[in-house]
Amino acid sequence: SRRELGHGALAERALRQVLPAAGSQFTVRLTSEVLESNGSSSMASICGGSIALLDAGIPLSEMASGVAMGLVTQTDETGAEKQQVLTDIMGMEVFLGDMDFKFSATRSGVCALQADVKLPGISLKVIEDAIEGGVEANHKILDIMANCISEPREHKDCWPVTSRLEVPPQKRGKFLGQAGLNVRRLTQDTGVQVHPESEGVWQLFAPNPEAMAEAEAIIEQLLNEEKVPELEFGAIYTGQITELLDHGVMLQLHPQLAPVLLHNAQLSARKIRHPSVLGLEVGQDLQVKYYGRDPASGQMRLSRKALTISSASAVKTLQRSMKR
Repeated sequence: SRRELGHGALAERALRQVLPAAGSQFTVRLTSEVLESNGSSSMASICGGSIALLDAGIPLSEMASGVAMGLVTQTDETGAEKQQVLTDIMGMEVFLGDMDFKFSATRSGVCALQADVKLPGISLKVIEDAIEGGVEANHKILDIMANCISEPREHKDCWPVTSRLEVPPQKRGKFLGQAGLNVRRLTQDTGVQVHPESEGVWQLFAPNPEAMAEAEAIIEQLLNEEKVPELEFGAIYTGQITELLDHGVMLQLHPQLAPVLLHNAQLSARKIRHPSVLGLEVGQDLQVKYYGRDPASGQMRLSRKALTISSASAVKTLQRSMKR
């Protein structure tokens, strides 16, 4: 309604005087829901708004409060008027009174004021009394508000937080993922939004500190995660035996790769029934040759036999050359 818009505009003008000029990292939205009032709802919104802004961590220059001043006029039989200024008027005093003077102030100055007067005019003395009474009343209200909160909060478990992330050029691919997959997954899992700020710099926005901590842990894991090497066909690699089986050994070629089965048939040039006959043990390093992946199962194809056969052939060739 027009009345609600007008009262809201008055409260906004008052609170704008104490908001920080610039540098706030969030857009401020303040909602005052008045379900019932027996006085000035706009002045109550200023008092509650100041407390709410401080509770949200907004660094106000000062706390602002508001009070409504009223006026009652009595005329005697001789026609002389007697006027009395009222402080913090109630609903009935607004309805039957002659003035509704809304006065918002801090401890150092006036923030906003608005006067509704039903008389043809009022004297300067009435205005002076209303302002003096309003200043005194506002100071008492500010004392009560200060008992609740007087400084902006520095931390709350439920408020949104932001963070600035710088990623080195060599790790940006790990952070973003293919077609931005890692960033989309991060937002889906934690609710943290990632916005590019400049080259190599991103702004993180989280609904609460807990979500931010979870997102930072995921990002750290992504950036520090060692890339799985791409094995080259025909190359020789050294792996570690993790388990001895009846039909072969489980060999781990890289910490990021799952152990791979090296069958007995590929352990030695001679036929064996168990790896233990070759003196193999868990934790032992073993050199193998990589022959790609099986087209049907996708399993790695490794062979130690190929290396032992090559070594035996080299020894025989050397022995034949020495006999000559």
